[in-house]
Amino acid sequence: MNFTSVMKSTFFALFLLSSSFSFADDSLKGLEIAIKADKTSDGFVDSQSTMEMQLTNRKGNVVTRKMKSKRLEMKGDGDKSLIIFESPRDVKGVAILSFSHKTSADDQWLYLPALKRVKRIASKNKSGPFLGSEYTFEDLSSQEVEKFSYLFLRDEDLDGQPNHVIERTPLDPYSGYTKQIVWIDKKNFLVQKVEYYDRKSFHLKTGTFSGYKKYLDKIWQASRMEIVNHQNKKKTVLIFKDIAYKTGLSDKDFSQNSLKRSR
Repeated sequence: MNFTSVMKSTFFALFLLSSSFSFADDSLKGLEIAIKADKTSDGFVDSQSTMEMQLTNRKGNVVTRKMKSKRLEMKGDGDKSLIIFESPRDVKGVAILSFSHKTSADDQWLYLPALKRVKRIASKNKSGPFLGSEYTFEDLSSQEVEKFSYLFLRDEDLDGQPNHVIERTPLDPYSGYTKQIVWIDKKNFLVQKVEYYDRKSFHLKTGTFSGYKKYLDKIWQASRMEIVNHQNKKKTVLIFKDIAYKTGLSDKDFSQNSLKRSR
């Protein structure tokens, strides 16, 4: 091997090594940003709220649903949540119970009052739409940091505010997404926007978060979440009202029996 070939081989090896270190740095930075974003809602203990879900079809027609929500923070694991539909009549009494986990598959159950039975949602079915909305069962579980790998992409302005942009890749093989691109405000580490990419890596939908308010001097909560499906041209908006924290909820409020008692 001549001197030129040796130099080329050496340069290529150094380039690969440098790229490897750069990728590792970007992965670590992405994870650090994700952890800081997660801490903005850490320590809430429990919460209750009323919710309004607005479903807009591709023709612009809107259907409104009323719900109530309960959440319980679990130390060392993911959160528990319960969503109960109160109106209109066709969905009244429907309830979904979610036990999020940091590393293992989440547990979810759906109560259907018309059938008077609790149905367990299989992991492979969690990418399906939730009651005709643009949210999936997967979206309704808390987005634990440990459920993704991360990559820092860039810094850029969003609506005039500086944001970190990171990529998170679901580790769950049954996830409906290949990746999610997340915009996080550099000042307060609140999530502003998420782009979701389907299993074929096409841009499926975009979620935006707004109307953040601070509770208990440390807990940040968005009062409006909007998700637009770019493939079917539908939209779902969630509006949170009457948000209260540390209301005295316990494990017994999040059992399968509580689903049947929720209506």
